[in-house]
Amino acid sequence: MAHPYTPTKVWWKEAVIYQIYPISFFDSNGDGIGDLPGILAKLDYLKELGVDVIWLSPIYRSPLADMGYDISDYRDIDPRYGTLGDWDNLLKGVHERGMKLMMDLVINHTSDEHDWFLRSRSSKSDPKRDWYIWRPPRYDAAGERRTPNNWKSTFQGPGWEWDEKTEEYYLHIYVTKQPDLNWENPDVRDAAWEVMRFWIDRGCDGFRMDVINLISKVEGLPDAPITVPGEEYQPASMYFANGPRVHEFIKEMHTKVLSKKDLITVGETPFTHDAAELAAYVLPENKELNMVFQFEIMDLDSPKEGQDFEPLMFKEWKLSDLRRIITHWQQYKREEGFWNAIFIENHDHSRVVSRFGNDSDAWRGISAKMLAVLQITQGGTQFVFQGQELGLKNFPRSWGIEEYKDVASLNYWNRILEQRRKESGGGEVDMTDILDNFQKKARDHSRVPMQWDATPNAGFTSGTPWMRVNEEYGEWNVAAQINDENSVHSFWKRALSVRKQYEVLIYGDFEDVSNDHPSVMAYVRTLGTDKALVLLNFKEEEVDFALPDRKEGEELLLALGNYDAQESIPSGAKSVHLKGYEGCLYIRK
Repeated sequence: MAHPYTPTKVWWKEAVIYQIYPISFFDSNGDGIGDLPGILAKLDYLKELGVDVIWLSPIYRSPLADMGYDISDYRDIDPRYGTLGDWDNLLKGVHERGMKLMMDLVINHTSDEHDWFLRSRSSKSDPKRDWYIWRPPRYDAAGERRTPNNWKSTFQGPGWEWDEKTEEYYLHIYVTKQPDLNWENPDVRDAAWEVMRFWIDRGCDGFRMDVINLISKVEGLPDAPITVPGEEYQPASMYFANGPRVHEFIKEMHTKVLSKKDLITVGETPFTHDAAELAAYVLPENKELNMVFQFEIMDLDSPKEGQDFEPLMFKEWKLSDLRRIITHWQQYKREEGFWNAIFIENHDHSRVVSRFGNDSDAWRGISAKMLAVLQITQGGTQFVFQGQELGLKNFPRSWGIEEYKDVASLNYWNRILEQRRKESGGGEVDMTDILDNFQKKARDHSRVPMQWDATPNAGFTSGTPWMRVNEEYGEWNVAAQINDENSVHSFWKRALSVRKQYEVLIYGDFEDVSNDHPSVMAYVRTLGTDKALVLLNFKEEEVDFALPDRKEGEELLLALGNYDAQESIPSGAKSVHLKGYEGCLYIRK
């Protein structure tokens, strides 16, 4: 067990952050698209739930090639969502309720429709040419034009796009409409700092930083090793994630921008499971970010392709792996000040009750509550994704590919379809296995409109929703749950309140006491004389779980449970009986 240590107490460590995916949250004007006035209308709902900080996924001007993560103007709001005035009104409403507002900073790449890129591609002599990563073509033995290297884009195909006008390729780690900025150029970094200052000066309280660990690429952009034989383009994250100058750049960001205000910062760090690599962004002595999202749990049910995980494909996951990952991160470098960002659901992953719980009618509510106990009893800042507090699940397998809107889903589908058509010589192609995987793993599941009530379109819009609403909204919605004390929503509200009541859940040490149990995860949190015991059954079958040794006379009282569990564990008790998907938090009396 890690020896007792009390971290420095800071407001953002104790915060509950609620992520809003604006296009799907609430539509105020009937155009089928969620908007800023819609978010303003729901602030009291969020405050009541126990939210401290609202994080908005991108709302800047964008062609929406990747749902707003392709930005054409960092200093304006996309008209679909409203105006800068609407943003100011929202911020005022947030601050009046004692909450804070966090923006999504997407600064590894822009849209190809951003003025910077339009100028960059206009000519090789334009002053902004070097703001992006341009390279001349290579030619093979037959004289055929080839990309500058063999890097594969994250959303399939080559990581390079040919530009006819200037006869060079530009790099895009994501879709072709998302050219990567050249952070080696100090002018680019200065422009990034100005974007940040624009929002900070306007009153924004912090940033979630999209793929921030990709801003430095390895010098020379070498070919990636062949890890997927037979493919022309290869996974290359070893050359563009956590690159040689990434910490230098983020330290500069901290010195010039972040250190000037008391902001909350969280970096998204994909392609990285190495703890030491991730800790470098977070350790206070490094003066970079408050915390990062690490994706080890989110990759648990994804097979590997080459060096990288294939997030749209499903593989069975093991409780032993989940337990190992959580224990590792809960104990990692605590004495040096490492801090976790705790999440099990967001806009880039399917619904957690469908992944790590049981979304059948019989077990859905119970397992969603158990997963809430898992989340709120871990040390680290809490991130809740819209609809998670309702136990929303993935949409049905009966939905066809026409209902999937996400660029990652569609690009993957088209690539496999093309491959299979070639193999079949143009005959009929069976894609049911891909739809089976999508039903479990596609990002689309988290992006369906929020389910507010049982009126048409789940009360999300009076118009035609931009994306199909999950048919279950008649029963699974805010209005049905908010006054039902047995609902998932009421449980989440209670859970967030309990977390704030007991500092041991935020700052305490962590010790796994599961004893390699096949279906139970159990751990103890301690802070000074305070102690919490967490018991989580991840299976339908009831079990008797042997309790760890305790001090003589130590009684544990139930603080939170998803059943009418026994109110206390008497000092002499050697085991606890756990029902299917039961989750309990006991606090030492």
